Amino acid sequence: MPPFNVEIQSHDGKTFGAYWAKATKANAPVLLVIQEIFGVNASMRAMCEAWAAKGYHAICPDIFWRQQPGVELTDKTPEEWQQAIGYMNGMDLGLCLKDLQSTLKKSRTLESSNGRVGTMGFCLGGKLAYLMAAKSDANCNISYYGVGLADLLNEVPNIKNPLLMHFAENDKYLNGDVLKKVKDAVSKNPHIESYVYPGVEHAFSRINGEHFDAAASKQAFERSYKFLDVNLSTPL
Repeated sequence: MPPFNVEIQSHDGKTFGAYWAKATKANAPVLLVIQEIFGVNASMRAMCEAWAAKGYHAICPDIFWRQQPGVELTDKTPEEWQQAIGYMNGMDLGLCLKDLQSTLKKSRTLESSNGRVGTMGFCLGGKLAYLMAAKSDANCNISYYGVGLADLLNEVPNIKNPLLMHFAENDKYLNGDVLKKVKDAVSKNPHIESYVYPGVEHAFSRINGEHFDAAASKQAFERSYKFLDVNLSTPL
């Protein structure tokens, strides 16, 4: 089980765990990191630690807890992939968004938080970060290669706070005409900024992942850091 060190109170009176990497400076903004389909695994915890080193409290909640608390898988075996997809398919999207909203509320009260919170999600989490941009009061949001976005374009007009989107050119889950459709739709909202990374595949920023691309990941990280600095640096 992941080393959860924060408990979140759900809207329906239950509790679930989250991994919190504390920034070294006081009065820091919070980054709500939304997991991939593999749970709050070593890759997600490393991502939190990397952002904490950049001056952000980073909190990654367990979004599969309603099915199985503490899921921790990798992308290394077919069996783990099968389990991960099963958890994704079994997830109640509405309840998951409520849990993320509860985490957002908790994040604003964390020790040494400046009250400003951004979300950042990858894969399934990229989809959820996009939806948090439309359905929460997060100060800003970042979506990395979100899945299923073509079916959620009706949410584009509902996005009022800044959203940064990273797309992989060769993403098998969002490619060709589908990627163009999504790009065209989000380009109509002035609050949304998006980039396509040429020649890379889905999950190009997954640390130690099969399709990790160091150059594209570094460029996306730098863009994300600048975006967060602009949108989260000022205390409430």
